Amino acid sequence: MTVLLDRPLAATAEPRRPAGARTAARDPFIDLLRVLGMALIVFQHWTIPVLSYDGARLTTGNALSTPGVWVVTWLSQVMPLVFFAGGAANAISFGRSAHEAPRWLAARLRRLAWPLLPLAAVWIPLPHVLLSFGVPEQPLETGARLTGQLLWFLAVYLIAVTATPYALRLHQRYGLRVPAALAAGAVLTDVVRFSTGFEAIGYLNVVFVWLAVHQLGFFYAEGRLRRPWLLAVAGFGAAALLVAFGPYPGSMIGLPGAAVSNMAPPTLAMLAVGAGQIGLATLLRPWLLRLPTGRLLAWAGPRIMTVYLWHMPALFVVTGVVVVLLGIDTPAPGSAFWLAGWPLWLGLLCLVMWPLMKGFARFETPPALPYGTAGQGATLVATALVGAGVLTLTVGGFAPGGGPFLAVLALLGGLLMTGPRARV
Repeated sequence: MTVLLDRPLAATAEPRRPAGARTAARDPFIDLLRVLGMALIVFQHWTIPVLSYDGARLTTGNALSTPGVWVVTWLSQVMPLVFFAGGAANAISFGRSAHEAPRWLAARLRRLAWPLLPLAAVWIPLPHVLLSFGVPEQPLETGARLTGQLLWFLAVYLIAVTATPYALRLHQRYGLRVPAALAAGAVLTDVVRFSTGFEAIGYLNVVFVWLAVHQLGFFYAEGRLRRPWLLAVAGFGAAALLVAFGPYPGSMIGLPGAAVSNMAPPTLAMLAVGAGQIGLATLLRPWLLRLPTGRLLAWAGPRIMTVYLWHMPALFVVTGVVVVLLGIDTPAPGSAFWLAGWPLWLGLLCLVMWPLMKGFARFETPPALPYGTAGQGATLVATALVGAGVLTLTVGGFAPGGGPFLAVLALLGGLLMTGPRARV
């Protein structure tokens, strides 16, 4: 953590203003991290499934469970970078809002929650309709549940967004001691978890790990991430030691049959890899800023949430046709058939994803409501309602039952309490 100092980054772009200062500029590096991070998440979700269907049950495996391939996940598991970029973006955005916390939070809340409504509108009736047409129940239930489970990121990111005004105050007062305290919380959580076998306590690291990397984004927003090479070496080096001598698996994603996952719940090893990724990405920042990405960012930026929410439904459509209907199982990962069929598989997924993106990207911009902005108390209640709705969908997915209906009611209740859209 000694790499986080008060001196700005080397001059490859304009220095960042302190968190809380007004600025109208966007940071292309942060935008690029968010777009590339989302692209890699989608690419990984579309590439790693190993699927087979025996006529009654869809079996799902993971190509990254191949021995030795886990090292890829130290770069492909980009959720730490996504939270880091979110922290920087939130710090910059909150600075532009002149510390109007309720207005800022209401705007962020609506942007996160509004795109969920069309997803729910499709997936709540869809399982019932497909069952009536004779679609096998188990594959359909698998798809409905996994679509909801993907929303865990929104549930956790909502915590980070809600905490941003308070976390920035702590940052301005205590600086490095804040992420250090969060890292210490992750250490203590893992010690208790692995020494007692009480697995549930590990979920405290949902807060400690993800808020720690989110907090590092504040330092970037101020131009105070210095010596990124040292952060990269320290992060990846610590992760290597934790995997070699601790109870942590090498993979940074959950694998079938693994006794321990570094992801659910996140562990200290995940935090270490996250620090390494942040250092590496910041080290590459001057090179990344020279890439001609302006048009890509302008096109992809307004579609990020749509791609995240709908790329798994696209996967289920292709799986339903290819694996369930046609009976074509996934070849052995890395085999000649797997490599030869991968371009066709990816092409089918893109073909399905394109109309979904065209149809639902419009919901990334929430409509204004015809009454005044909610106060701080009402905004916090709205946040709790939206959080409860997202958490319900994360746990139960869109499988038939009352859970999805209750979740949508909570989402609608929270959205109606947030007032008109605020520009931040």
